Amino acid sequence: MERDPIFTLICLLIVVFSPLELSEEVDVLGVEGSISDGETLVSSLETFQLGFFSPGKSRNRYLGIWFKTCPGTVVWVANRNNPIADGKGVLAVSDSGNLVLLNQTKSVVWSSNMSVTAQNPVAQLLDTGNLVLKDNKSMAGSYFWQSFDYPSDTLLPGMKVGWNLKTGEERYLTSWKSADDPSPGNFTFRLDKNGLPQLVIDTESMKTYRTGPWNGFGFEAIPAYLNFLFKHNVVSNENEIFFSYEVANKEITTRLWLNYTGYLQRLIFTHDSKNWEFLYAAPFDKCGIYGFCGANSVCSSRRADACKCLKGFISKSQESKNCVRESSLDCQKGDGFTRLVGVKVPDLLKFQLNESLSLKQCEAECLKNCSCTAYVNMNVSEGRTSCVMWFGDLFDISEVSDMYRNEVVFVRLSASGLGLTHDSRKKNRLMAILIVSIISSATILGLISFIIWKKWKKRDDLLHLTRLESGEDEREVPLFHFSTIEIATNYFSFGNVIGEGGFGPVYKGNLPTGQEIAVKRLSKDSGQGVEQFRNEVVLIAKLQHKNLVGLLGCCIQGNERMLVYEFMPNKSLDSFIFGSQGVICADHKKKAQLSWRNRFDIVLGITRGLLYLHQDSKLPIIHRDLKASNILLDSNLIPKISDFGLARIFCGNDVETKTSRVVGTFGYMAPEYAIDGTFSAKSDVFSFGVLLLEIVSGKKNRGYSHLDHLHNLLGHAWLLWNEDRGLEVMDTILEETCVRSEVLRFIHVGLLCVQECPEDRPTMSSVLFKLTNEEATLPRPKAPGFFVQRNPYDNFSSTSVTTDWSFCLHSMQWMEDFVISDVFIFWVSFLEIVSGKSSTGFSHPNHHQDLLGYVSRNC
Repeated sequence: MERDPIFTLICLLIVVFSPLELSEEVDVLGVEGSISDGETLVSSLETFQLGFFSPGKSRNRYLGIWFKTCPGTVVWVANRNNPIADGKGVLAVSDSGNLVLLNQTKSVVWSSNMSVTAQNPVAQLLDTGNLVLKDNKSMAGSYFWQSFDYPSDTLLPGMKVGWNLKTGEERYLTSWKSADDPSPGNFTFRLDKNGLPQLVIDTESMKTYRTGPWNGFGFEAIPAYLNFLFKHNVVSNENEIFFSYEVANKEITTRLWLNYTGYLQRLIFTHDSKNWEFLYAAPFDKCGIYGFCGANSVCSSRRADACKCLKGFISKSQESKNCVRESSLDCQKGDGFTRLVGVKVPDLLKFQLNESLSLKQCEAECLKNCSCTAYVNMNVSEGRTSCVMWFGDLFDISEVSDMYRNEVVFVRLSASGLGLTHDSRKKNRLMAILIVSIISSATILGLISFIIWKKWKKRDDLLHLTRLESGEDEREVPLFHFSTIEIATNYFSFGNVIGEGGFGPVYKGNLPTGQEIAVKRLSKDSGQGVEQFRNEVVLIAKLQHKNLVGLLGCCIQGNERMLVYEFMPNKSLDSFIFGSQGVICADHKKKAQLSWRNRFDIVLGITRGLLYLHQDSKLPIIHRDLKASNILLDSNLIPKISDFGLARIFCGNDVETKTSRVVGTFGYMAPEYAIDGTFSAKSDVFSFGVLLLEIVSGKKNRGYSHLDHLHNLLGHAWLLWNEDRGLEVMDTILEETCVRSEVLRFIHVGLLCVQECPEDRPTMSSVLFKLTNEEATLPRPKAPGFFVQRNPYDNFSSTSVTTDWSFCLHSMQWMEDFVISDVFIFWVSFLEIVSGKSSTGFSHPNHHQDLLGYVSRNC
C-alpha cells in the first residue's frame, strides 16, 4: 500500500525538526550529554550560567554558577577543594543520577554524592541560580539534589541558612580563602539557633558579628529600610529552622555576599551602569564588631568615645573595656531595674527562655533569682512574646537606629545604684525636692517662656512667618524636631538616600505614624544656602495645588536646614523617560511603563501646575528651574512640580525682571535669561517647551547628538518639523500606544514654547488650550532659542574644516557650557570691541536679539 506523499512529507518534517526543538532547552543536561570546559548551561530566562572559570589570577579551573549579565560574579562553586589544573574538565550526569565532575584522566573530582538512584535523571539550571537534579518525568519542584543545599559564599533569594533538625545538617555560607582561591576561607555566616535565632559571622568558632535575635519582624541590627526592598523570613518547625529572604520587586537583582575579609555585603545590580552597588555591610561600623566595648557597656558610633558603661557600672580599669558594678546586688535590700531602650539586646550567653511569662511575670521571676542580671519581654513572632533572662555579664550591646521595633531591656541594679535609700531618707529627699520645686517654679517657668519666645522669634526670622503679606491665610509651616527626622531616616543612612540635587541629599523616611516622607537636607557644600531654603519654605507654604509637591514641614536646628515633603514612590520623571544612573532597572522596561496616555496626562498635569503658579496663585510665581528631575510622580503617576529654591514672586504688574546672578539648569534656560539675566513667565514657558519635547522624544535636550547635524534636541525637532517629519521626534517605544495627531500637536506646542523671542511664546493658559483642543489653530513655529540656521551645503564631516564663526553656535550645548566661561566672555568682549556696541544694551528695530545673536545670524 502506497502512502500519501503529503503524509510522508509531514512525517519527515516531524522527524527532522523534533531534535532541533529539544536542543533549544539549553538549561537541561541529560545522561547522554555533558559540558566540557568552554561550554555552558544557561537558565531559561538567561539569568544564570553554569560553566568553568578561573578566579582572579589563578589558572586553576572550577565549576561554578554566575550571573550571565555579570560573568565575574560567581555565586556557587562545586569543586572548591579540588580544582582542575588544566582545561579538560567535563560535567556529566551518571547513570545512577549523580552529577559528576571529571578531570582529564576521567577521575571523579567532585560529585553530588546522592545515595538515591534516579530513573530518568536530568540536571537543570533554574532562573533562581539553583542547580537541581530531578527525574525528568516527575513533578516540578521535586528534586533529588540541589546546589541551594550546599551554599558557597553567596546567599540568593530563596536560599536557606539554617538547620535540618531531622538530619542535623547545617547550611551556611563560607567565605573564599582569597579573591584568587574559592576554597573555604576563615569566615562563616550561619544561623545561631541557641535560644532565639540570630545570624552570626564567626571565624574559628569566635563570633565577629551578630544581628541580635529575631523578634518576629526582623533582626535588630539589620536596618529597617531594607524591609522596603527585601522580606526577611525565619521559619522554625519540627523539621527545620532557617533564615531566607525574598525580593519585594522581581526586577531587583541582588545577592548577600560573605567576602574573604569577613564582611557580609548586601549588593544590588544596577542594569543601567552594569555594576554592583553597595547597599549595606555587616559589621557596618566599629559598634558592629562583636564585643567591641566589652562587658556591661553600650557601643554608640555617634559618640567620639564609642564605649560607655551601663548605668550603675564603672570601668574596670583603663586597660580594659569591661565595666563592673558600682555596687553589688543585694536581693534582701530590694533591687530594681533601669530601662535600656534602642539597643541590640545582649548576646544569649548565659540565659533562660520562658515562652509563657508576661512582662510583669518576667520581672518577678528575675527578682526571685539573685543571679538574674537583666530581662526582656521579647517578640518572637506575631502576637507571641517570650521572657528572656540573663545571668552574669551583659555582652555585645550596641545602639541601633530602629527604635520603634526594638525591645526594652531591663538591667538589674542595686537600691543604691538606682538612687534608693531607707524610707525616712526617701521622705526627706522628697520633701526637699518639693520645697525646691515650689520656690524655683516661677523662675523655671519664666526661663522656659523666654526660651520658647527666642525659639519662635528665631523661626520667624528664618521663615518670615510664612504668612501672606495681606495678613490673610496665616497658616504656619510645622517644625519637626531634629531627632524625629534623624530616627525617621535611620540616622541619615546612606541606604535611605533616594536622590541628590544642588540643595543636598534627599532621604526617604518613616515617621512614627507610619507616614512616608522625603527629607531634603541642606548640604554644607551646597551651592544653595539659607536664602534658597527660606525662599522655598515661604513660597511653597502658600501654594496648594494637585500638581505641586506638598510641604509637610521643615527642621531648623543649629546649622541643620531640612525640608520635609510628602514621599513620591515613583521618584522623578527623568528616571522614567531617560533612565538615571543608580536607579534600579531604569532601562527600557521602565521607559515602557510610561505609555502615551501616561505621558499625555503628565504633560497636562505639569501645564496646570505651572499655570497655577503664573496666574491662579495669590502671588504670581516664576519657578526658574523647571526640568525633568524636578517633576515628581506619585503612586498614580500624577506629576508634582518640586524644588522652589530658585523661584521668584512677581510684584505688581511686572512683566519681566533682570538679575545679575543667573542660576538654573543648562538645557532648560531661556536664551534671554542665560545670556542677559532677564527672566519672566515666558522663561518658564521655554523650560516647559524643552521638557515637553523631552517627554515626547525620550531624549535629553542637553547632550543630544545626531549624525547629520550638530543641533540639540530643539534644533533637531525644528528641522524635522520643517520637513514634515515631525513624528520622527517621537520615542519609538510609543509607536504602539500613541495617537499620532496628539503627538504632532504636542511637538508643535513644544516648538512654539521654545521660540527664541519671549514675545512669540504662548502663555501657559494658551498652552493648556492648545494641548487639549484638537480644533485649535496653531501658528507656524519660528526658530528655537540658541538655534542658528545652517547653510544646507555645509558639510560637518570629520574631513571638512570651516572658519565660519557661526559654526560655534550650532550646538546649544557648546553655547551653554561656555556661556559663563572665560572663553565666552572673551568672545563677547571681542565682538563689542569690533562693533563698538554693548552686548547687553544692543537693540535692533527688526528683531529682539542681542549683539551675539545678531552677529550669529548675519555672519
